[in-house]
Amino acid sequence: MNDHVDPSRDDAPLDASLRLQLRGLRRELAPEHDLWPGIAARIAAVPAAKHRASPRRFAPWALAASLVLALGVAWQLQPPSSPVAKQDSTSQASAGLIDREAEAMTREYRAALRELQASTPPSGTPQPVQPALRELDRSARQIRTALARDPDARFLLERLRRTYSLRLELTQRAALT
Repeated sequence: MNDHVDPSRDDAPLDASLRLQLRGLRRELAPEHDLWPGIAARIAAVPAAKHRASPRRFAPWALAASLVLALGVAWQLQPPSSPVAKQDSTSQASAGLIDREAEAMTREYRAALRELQASTPPSGTPQPVQPALRELDRSARQIRTALARDPDARFLLERLRRTYSLRLELTQRAALT
């Protein structure tokens, strides 16, 4: 490193006499009097109630904590909701939806059937087609009855759609012949 020291700089090493004088300043002094008796007197002067927690002070908090604890225990001890109950609520919503779909499908079917029958000549439907149409109508009624008994059976809704579709197709063919 650099051994050359510039005396004009502030960080120049202190000379030996100054160092000795600074070392002489370092001496330990004992306090003039003991501070602890004064501190002890002030602590004793403060009423004991401030140092101890009064039961009344924490009573509302203890009551609130007890209530939260009781609610938590009751919540944990309640019987688990059965999958059947969840399925029932889901199936009720599903059943309502399927029932509404079936109703809408029946209205559309009847409107399309009226339209087809209105466009058919007055001679009526040919005789060989009549038994098939009656059978399709009977099937549709049975499917609607089954849907009323089992409202969340989606396969019945699909079967009803297929039956209505066949009935309309057969009616249309009969009208064209």
